[in-house]
Amino acid sequence: MPPNTTASSGQQPGRPGRKKGRKARLLVLVLVLAIVGGIAYGAYWSISTVRASLPQTTGTATLQGLSGPVDVKRDSYGIPQIYASSDEDLFMAQGYVQAQDRFYEMDVRRHMTSGRLSEMFGKSQVKNDEFLRTLGWDRVAKKEYDTTLSASTKKYLQAYSKGVNAYLKGKDGKDISVEYAALGFTNDYAPQKWTPVDSLAWLKAMAWDLRGNMQDEIDRALMTSRLGPKQIADLYPEYPYSRNQTIVQEGQYDELTKTFEQDDDSTGATDGTPAGGTTDSTSDSSGAALTTQLSSLYNVLDDVPTAVGVNGNGIGSNSWVVGGEHTITGKPLLANDPHLSPSLPSVWYQMGLHCRTVSSTCQYDVTGYTFAGMPGVIIGHNQNISWGMTNSGVDVTDLYLEKLTGDGYLVDGKVKPFTTRTEKIKVAGGSTKTIVVRETNNGPLLSDRDDELVKVGKKATVDSAAPDRSDGYGIALRWTALEPGTSMDAVFAMDRASDWDSFRAAAAKFDVPSQNLIYADTKNNIGYTLPGKIPTRASGDDGSIPAPGWDSKYDWTGYIPQSALPNEYNPKQGYIVTANQAVVDKDYPFTLTTDWGYGTRSQRITDLIKQKIKGGGKISTDDMRQMQLDNSSEIAKLLVPKLLKIDVDDPDVRQAQKLLEGWDYTQDADSAAAAYFNAIWRNVLKLAFGNKLPKELRVKGQCLTVEPADDTGPADEDKKVRECGERDADQAQPDGGDRWFEVVRNLLDDPNSDWWKTPASGTRPGASNEDQLFKRAMIDARWELTSKLGKDIDSWSWGRLHRLFLKNQTLGTDGPTVIKYLLNRGPWKLGGGEAAVDATGWNAAGGYGVVWVPSMRMVVNLADFDKSKWINLTGASGHAFSAHYTDQTGKWVKGELLTWSFSKKAVDGSTSDTLTLKP
Repeated sequence: MPPNTTASSGQQPGRPGRKKGRKARLLVLVLVLAIVGGIAYGAYWSISTVRASLPQTTGTATLQGLSGPVDVKRDSYGIPQIYASSDEDLFMAQGYVQAQDRFYEMDVRRHMTSGRLSEMFGKSQVKNDEFLRTLGWDRVAKKEYDTTLSASTKKYLQAYSKGVNAYLKGKDGKDISVEYAALGFTNDYAPQKWTPVDSLAWLKAMAWDLRGNMQDEIDRALMTSRLGPKQIADLYPEYPYSRNQTIVQEGQYDELTKTFEQDDDSTGATDGTPAGGTTDSTSDSSGAALTTQLSSLYNVLDDVPTAVGVNGNGIGSNSWVVGGEHTITGKPLLANDPHLSPSLPSVWYQMGLHCRTVSSTCQYDVTGYTFAGMPGVIIGHNQNISWGMTNSGVDVTDLYLEKLTGDGYLVDGKVKPFTTRTEKIKVAGGSTKTIVVRETNNGPLLSDRDDELVKVGKKATVDSAAPDRSDGYGIALRWTALEPGTSMDAVFAMDRASDWDSFRAAAAKFDVPSQNLIYADTKNNIGYTLPGKIPTRASGDDGSIPAPGWDSKYDWTGYIPQSALPNEYNPKQGYIVTANQAVVDKDYPFTLTTDWGYGTRSQRITDLIKQKIKGGGKISTDDMRQMQLDNSSEIAKLLVPKLLKIDVDDPDVRQAQKLLEGWDYTQDADSAAAAYFNAIWRNVLKLAFGNKLPKELRVKGQCLTVEPADDTGPADEDKKVRECGERDADQAQPDGGDRWFEVVRNLLDDPNSDWWKTPASGTRPGASNEDQLFKRAMIDARWELTSKLGKDIDSWSWGRLHRLFLKNQTLGTDGPTVIKYLLNRGPWKLGGGEAAVDATGWNAAGGYGVVWVPSMRMVVNLADFDKSKWINLTGASGHAFSAHYTDQTGKWVKGELLTWSFSKKAVDGSTSDTLTLKP
């Protein structure tokens, strides 16, 4: 037993209960049998190794540094509720408990954010480390800790780190998690102490996942190699303000922003459409250079680990609040379900942090979801208020095409020297690699991380409007998260906020990532606020595509004042919905982004609320849950009536077409109609758009014979070349999200558009108009599903196509096959779909597999917190052989929620295990 830890009465460490122990023994037996069956790891991965890493959850343990005893109460799902008498004790215990359950995950995350994955996993991670070192997340986090955070926040971070390190003390890697035992066969890695900066850096990773329109910025620029301005505009239509409601309906920004309106247009475009300056300047000055630079940059971005998030479009979240006048309780109900790429364990960690008596020395009584490795609660409620988050999507990143010359870069005709730093990357089982990071006034040169980018820059084709070629071009990133911020201060301030004013004051500190925050309190108030560090840009620059860094008129001009950001409090309609749609209408005088989500989910939620309260109806907690599970396909409602009118000759295709007759547009897992429609949708997108996009956006390995991209002469079969796609299947375009809903909706008014034209292929007919293309898509979909699901349509179901796999984010993706088998879980057949409220996202260009999910779901009842409900995607534990590894997943798949205890009485009633931590 490690030093400073003593077991007394109660069960032994690693044996949380009889039923759980039996389950754990079965898992251990499976592991041992697999090992004996032919794995060389048997000597290390023994039963004692597995048991040693499971946490002690009962009895007592000594934790040096505590000022008094702390109780850790866990329910039957292993979810901890911590009770302490001082703030420092509370957060120290939080660090200890999270390390018990998730330290391997925490350790991998901090190596990721600091660009040190190679220390754990060897040379395969060097490229990732080079890119992440170039971004310098950990350097920014350290500067944040040293210069911008409050003294109390530093104190809490230090206490949290002490708790983590108290857990680590005296333990070998294999005593912490079985993954370390596996790593022991390839290197001599040993976990190091936790630091406050390790906690801060993960906020940078989450900001990267929620960074706004950077992907659209790259894609639009890449499209210029094959598409003209009008065609690109077709694929990025305006937000449908007249059809889909914005978040703020009766907000406070109108009067506030008048003070900040400027006559010289220095705030940029205000109508949500590209202003044109950036597009013209960048495309004129870079030509083929920019296209190839961005293609290579995308390849670098695509290698960033999935744990930091999917880089494609479509990820979002739902959150809404309904005021007491519309609920059966007479007090608000608040729902939230953030959409993120699935991971095992889930990115979220559920827990409660309770001061036995709330006072000036112990200020917290809060519960909800946080990240393993970070103190406090990110989303949840305290004794007075509740809050939820969705990604605002505001544009906080810009790519700059930089003119390189010698040891510097050009700005307004003068050469500026680079800011440089040297980074040494240690590699397990290999030699240390040294890189030099160069930065311009706009940020780090991402293009330095790819040899091809350097070559392309030197050979760049430019015209007379641009600087001479010389040493070529590079791409720099300007991003608000690369500046020190105060988001960690905001977390603690929100956790102890007691009313709307204190909540807004706390939220104002949440500078990165910018989030839509919804609010409710026990006094029957609801609200919305948009915090964040959001840049303003010069005239003619809306941040929609890369800007020329050699011209200072494209520099950021400042940030939107916090007092001018949109907010709303107790609107007359009695509810607020946020689901990544436009925050405000076109009259708002600042540019937040040109790339909102298109409002499909938000409008569906709004319609469901209106339907429920029509005629004085009241909404219950379970109504909120049912809304979260709504899987209605909005694009199906638009297209199915048209598909049913198409005359189909082939009896097999006609048989499939009949599935759509009488279909209610719901995408249940067992629905054959949903399977067939989504296959049609996928083929419509491929035929109309996908096959016309440049190779840089298409799926890797899918090859087409096309005209050369740079050929401006008449069409000639002899000139055609074979081009193969270059993107991973879950990142390619068209992804099928609600931007594509809007693209197709707009084109339905033009049935003879060139987009509807597609050539014949083998025995499949070509198309010259909308109906012909739809017919071809129906044919292709029939035979695609025949290949995937069989000829008998009675056996078809959406869930057979639309499956969720949960993978351990390290050894579960790159480890030996048997290790993947032991660490990963699934598949599960899911309902839901793209841009549905139940947003189980899939990429239409690449297939039907699930690529993002509602990563958790919660419904908070402000009338009685103990009647609130919650669920996580996986479970509390990161230990593959714990009973709590994926014990919530089955209920999550079914749309069920768990009871969420908050009061001391309710927590005591649901407690299965109690561990007392003593000084």
